[in-house]
Amino acid sequence: MTLTELKYIVAVAREKHFGRAAEACFVSQPTLSVAVKKIEEELDVKLFERSANEVTVTPLGEDIVRQAQSVLEQAANIKEIAKRGKDPLAGPLRMGVIYTIGPYLLPDLVRQNIRLSPQMPLMLQENFTGRLLEMLRTGEIDCAILAEPFPDTGLAVAPLYDEPFFAAVPVGHPLAQRERVTSQELKSETMLLLGTGHCFRDHVLEVCPEFARFSSNTEGIQKSFEGSSLETIKHMVAAGMGVTLVPRLSVPEGALEEGRAKNRIGADESLIRYLPFDGDAPLRRVVLVWRRSFTRYEAIAALRNAIYACALPGVTRLSDLRQVEAQAA
Repeated sequence: MTLTELKYIVAVAREKHFGRAAEACFVSQPTLSVAVKKIEEELDVKLFERSANEVTVTPLGEDIVRQAQSVLEQAANIKEIAKRGKDPLAGPLRMGVIYTIGPYLLPDLVRQNIRLSPQMPLMLQENFTGRLLEMLRTGEIDCAILAEPFPDTGLAVAPLYDEPFFAAVPVGHPLAQRERVTSQELKSETMLLLGTGHCFRDHVLEVCPEFARFSSNTEGIQKSFEGSSLETIKHMVAAGMGVTLVPRLSVPEGALEEGRAKNRIGADESLIRYLPFDGDAPLRRVVLVWRRSFTRYEAIAALRNAIYACALPGVTRLSDLRQVEAQAA
């Protein structure tokens, strides 16, 4: 069997569909199907159960696919070792980022990375936490920027920053006259939430747990509405539909001052008032994660340097570069 054939069975296991797997591998479906059948005949085992609607991996197939993924990673490492002998930063770095971080960090991060490591372009993938963890496991991406907590998958983790939450309320709302707000004061409000799958939704429900029951049944429709992105949620706040929580980096520069102007990429910020929390502000910890088998340690360190070169207003930066090097060792 060849590395290409191993790539095919990993793709089928991931996509659970021969057609989509063929598209992901840039080959025709007959070519991929013949290669999979060849491996099954060579090993004298059945890797996949085929049905009209879905392809499932057999129990023995799970073990074989897992080993195939490991072989592919080791083969890729051979190329990485060769590259490191020339320039450890040479070549793209495949990075994932969750939806509630990407729009606010990436514009500055891309600029800083080009300035500091122009030979290492970032190949970006924006997705949910669960999907990014799966992509890390299968080697589709090299690293990801996530918010804790997430399932322990044995990944190397380097903390980046703690980011406080702000309450976002319409300017005409009674709370807009306040300098600060408490989670207790939000209990009686209509809370605007991100849809299921967004980890930031879970963060909001941790701060305001009373909305958890409303978000899971129709009885709470008057207490909780859902949006597809933070910017959509902001538009809803500006329209006076309710209040929400937002991470600090999503608050446009100048929006915490008088005379707020319209944000070019989001809602009309003159219609939104952002309020810090009284006392210990709720926050999320943003981290950089990567597979422990990933050998481009210098690339991880360079990426973290680029992140720390970003403005990151209002957040608390964590640790230093030595922790990255220690975790990578």
